[in-house]
Amino acid sequence: MWVYEKKLQCPVNITRPDPAIAKLIITQYGGPDGELGASLRYLSQRFNMVTKEAIATLNDVGTEELAHMEIVGSMVRQLCRDVDVSDIKMAGFEAGYVEHGLGVYPQNAIGVAFDAGGIQSKGDPIADIYENLAAEQKARVTYEYLLDMIDNEEVAKPLRFLREREIVHFQRFGESLNYVREWQMNKHIFYGIAKG
Repeated sequence: MWVYEKKLQCPVNITRPDPAIAKLIITQYGGPDGELGASLRYLSQRFNMVTKEAIATLNDVGTEELAHMEIVGSMVRQLCRDVDVSDIKMAGFEAGYVEHGLGVYPQNAIGVAFDAGGIQSKGDPIADIYENLAAEQKARVTYEYLLDMIDNEEVAKPLRFLREREIVHFQRFGESLNYVREWQMNKHIFYGIAKG
């Protein structure tokens, strides 16, 4: 179903390790508004969409979010490369280190593990698309907050790329919302999915 091109959408080349920044960036890997949750949400919701355009958008964006996990994971790994325990302690990353070493683990910036309970898939196309519009805005804002904390261009460049993709995803979900509304009006359906 998918063709996997074995390269990052946006190159990550971080030469100066910084576990304190890694501790913040990990939230976009497994935090509440991160790429893992977005990917699972969209790839789950696509099964209940009513137009081929909305299905395609959820499939495309959900797949791209998996690619974004690769970017974020690569950033975290490079930011932690060759650091010693004193660097980890100074960054306040001890708890993560004790549990996972320098492994990339889906969690938020304060160390709470990923929880699928926050993923919404209601089975109602309109409700799910509004959820996705909000999710993309929350992810965009999180990237902006991360950029406020970064003074390293090697780190900021992929974060800006990811923020821009959230804006594109928001626009694509807006288009999907229009397709679904049009479908509902043509079928004289105002709530729910038509049967038959």
